Amino acid sequence: MIVDIQQYFRNNPNFNKLVGDNYLFVEYKCPIDIEKFQLFTDSHIINYVISGKKDWIAPNKTYHIEGGDAIFVRKGIYTTRQHFEVDFCVILFFIDDDFIINFLKEHPSLQFPSEKNEYDQIFEIDVNDTFSSLIYSVFNYFKQSGGVPKSLVEIKFRELLFNIILNPRNRPLAKYLNSLLETEKTDLEYTMLKNFQHNLSLDEFARLCGRSLSTFKRDFNEHFKETPGNWIKNRRLECAKALLTRSSLTINEICYESGFKNPSHFNKTFKEKYNLPPQQFRSAKNK
Repeated sequence: MIVDIQQYFRNNPNFNKLVGDNYLFVEYKCPIDIEKFQLFTDSHIINYVISGKKDWIAPNKTYHIEGGDAIFVRKGIYTTRQHFEVDFCVILFFIDDDFIINFLKEHPSLQFPSEKNEYDQIFEIDVNDTFSSLIYSVFNYFKQSGGVPKSLVEIKFRELLFNIILNPRNRPLAKYLNSLLETEKTDLEYTMLKNFQHNLSLDEFARLCGRSLSTFKRDFNEHFKETPGNWIKNRRLECAKALLTRSSLTINEICYESGFKNPSHFNKTFKEKYNLPPQQFRSAKNK
């Protein structure tokens, strides 16, 4: 099961949090008995660790973070793995594309040409004294009784972005943030190719791509010349076909790895496309 992490925090009254229209601060203390956790986020996350250790597992790399570390996590789907030495405590800053784009438009001096390349899914943030002070000042807001003005919360977000972009050690992340100005909309093909294997609804895929469901379907049809449902099914079948010929995974493992929910549906769908069930297809290819 993949948890919509931002909605989980927004809807759960048990967390210390500050909520805005396109941002969210939350203090999260992860119970020590939760080892692995798969999550979905349609907003970026600035993640600062107060205590404990955790691994963030992206498609191509695993990032180990512990007390005093900070990372910027792009919207997407991730698995986290906790270490058991001490409870994990973290402050999470959820922030969407529009907030970042508007911030950069308001401050042209922070803009520079981005590079046309594939950016990392997770960026390590250089933690200097100013950054740490900003983070810990948020704790004071959590301790205050009564509501905190949204304008004050937004100031903290802007301070964080100023600190990140002006720090030369965060140049790779600053380049990525500036790239959002050029696309304005999330790259549909890149996002779908990275995430088609995950068990998300079409509405969740739309949110991950930064679009309403109707706009997502329209843009998808214009770009891929087929419906999202058919495209996702075909990509999963192509993935399964490759795994059958190139890996030693079992049929059930290939079923789940390629994005299907259950083996019987996988067998039926695979046979409809390739005229053989998966096991027979593998045997025929290995002769």
